[in-house]
Amino acid sequence: MSKRAFIFPGQGAQFTGMGKSLYDQFNQAKELFETANEILGFRISDIMFSGTDEELKQTNVTQPAIFIHSVVTFKCLAEGKPDMVAGHSLGEFSALVANETLSFEDGLKLVQARANAMQHACETDPGTMAAVLGLADEKVEEICSQIEAVVVPANYNCPGQLVISGSIQGVQEACELLKAAGAKRALILPVGGAFHSPLMVHAEEELTMAIEKASFHHPICPVYQNVKCKPIRRPEEIKVNLLHQLTGAVRWTQSIQSMVQDGASEFVEFGPGKVLQGLVQKIHKEAIVSGKG
Repeated sequence: MSKRAFIFPGQGAQFTGMGKSLYDQFNQAKELFETANEILGFRISDIMFSGTDEELKQTNVTQPAIFIHSVVTFKCLAEGKPDMVAGHSLGEFSALVANETLSFEDGLKLVQARANAMQHACETDPGTMAAVLGLADEKVEEICSQIEAVVVPANYNCPGQLVISGSIQGVQEACELLKAAGAKRALILPVGGAFHSPLMVHAEEELTMAIEKASFHHPICPVYQNVKCKPIRRPEEIKVNLLHQLTGAVRWTQSIQSMVQDGASEFVEFGPGKVLQGLVQKIHKEAIVSGKG
């Protein structure tokens, strides 16, 4: 029997005006936005609706904004319940609201704590990331493993598209070797730090305290978490995987492949942008994909 998966985007999908039409159209959206403003201690709705690109790029704004937009879109526009859920990096928190592991309020508090923890880690251990196109994952892994400085595969987005992360020296060195090995591109990204690498270890320590304060419930359907790429239902396991995601790779390719093996034929993306729809189609050409947001 074919199954339907709900998927949720991560950082980078933000845009000015995000969520405004939902706010104007749905009372539930208004309530959620006002709740978010109260929890965060500032009117993030104003920045989302009419802020500048620079304001939206601030870590303490970007991550909550994408989470809020994704969850509000899901709550207002979803038709029926999902058979399984997944989120790309930050999107995993939205997915956990969709499968009822977390409340909107607890999910937002965790996203705020995560954003702050990642910012602190970036200041403690500066780093960067680079997009690598046109090489097999195994080749990228092999080259990263040969470099003495910190550099690791961070985002397995789809076949032939992988992001590496680590120290500035490690990533620069890797880019040169990857180009020499035949990569179509190995391009340093304009990001604030080495996300999903060992340099985020301090963020993991900081987020632990926030996770212990949140209430995790038994989900209505499994979540395919980034670090495990398999169906997870146990709240204690979900907590551990959320922490390990900070220093571990986002295995999106493997997660989608696992969902397809378990019967997923339709993928619906909730939130800003259409990035995940494109990635899913590259991973599994026969998938039916659509988006709301």
